[in-house]
Amino acid sequence: MQALSIFKFPLWDLIQTDSESNIQSTTDFASISPIETIKQTVIELIQNFIAHLPYIGVALVVLFLTWFASTLLSKAVRKVSHSRHTRQSLVDLFVRLTKIVVWTIGTLLAALILFPGLTPAKALGGLGLVSVAIGFAFKEIFENFFAGILLLWKYPFESGDFIECESIMGKVENISVRMTTIRKTNGELVATPNAFLFKNPVKVLTDLDLRRITVMTGVAYDEDVDEAVSLIQKTLKSCETVDINKNVEVFPSGFGDSSIDIEMTWWTKPTPLDHRRSRGEVVSKVKRALDDAGIEIPFPYRTMTFKEPLKLISGSPSEN
Repeated sequence: MQALSIFKFPLWDLIQTDSESNIQSTTDFASISPIETIKQTVIELIQNFIAHLPYIGVALVVLFLTWFASTLLSKAVRKVSHSRHTRQSLVDLFVRLTKIVVWTIGTLLAALILFPGLTPAKALGGLGLVSVAIGFAFKEIFENFFAGILLLWKYPFESGDFIECESIMGKVENISVRMTTIRKTNGELVATPNAFLFKNPVKVLTDLDLRRITVMTGVAYDEDVDEAVSLIQKTLKSCETVDINKNVEVFPSGFGDSSIDIEMTWWTKPTPLDHRRSRGEVVSKVKRALDDAGIEIPFPYRTMTFKEPLKLISGSPSEN
């Protein structure tokens, strides 16, 4: 029994000592009031903030230098692009891409300074995850962004061109990386997503300096077709809005219901206003020339043929 007690009491004393320590710690923790806990937490936050003030200051300096570098490089890119006679829309694209690259690098450097435990690998990994999340959340915005870059880079059209896409026709006022603003011929301003223009066929009406117009007319079957064609061609060449350096074509094209159809084709300036003005001048002068020459432009009419003779009625209906 004595030997047993020799090994028993030290173990018991150790357990008893640990129990008393835990009870004392629990008592000390319970003795701290909630206000004291909040106070200690606030003090620790303030101390951590003061300890990080140098890092915050350096990070702010890096962001300021990033802004300065972005502004300086943007001006340099704009100046070099203008010296090489680059299109304005493409210059704007280069400037935007320069700012994006500079600010991305500057923000990563500021984050590495502000959080010393953050490594470049972790920062790039986090940036990748954030990019994927943002890509799913703002899919259409990024779709329009990349479509805008492709439109600006391949430049099928630029500011000042008249285009037609689906039901939209007007003058391109501005091309940004997200949308294109188009002023319709009736004065309405349409903000069109770049993805819409990229996915659908676009007619660039002012791609060339001249645009061809085709108008149909007709002369009666009793008229001399060759004489009418010669007169119409001469009249077209006398119009101010017709470019005589390009082919002026007048050809009989078919047998209509009441006339020999004649196709008139000529070239004029490309804008919608020039198109309407030239069409109006040609129609007016051709009509006047045919009238002066006594060549009939017939109204639509029908000839009715009766297989059996008709009885003619004379006098009043009551007499017959």
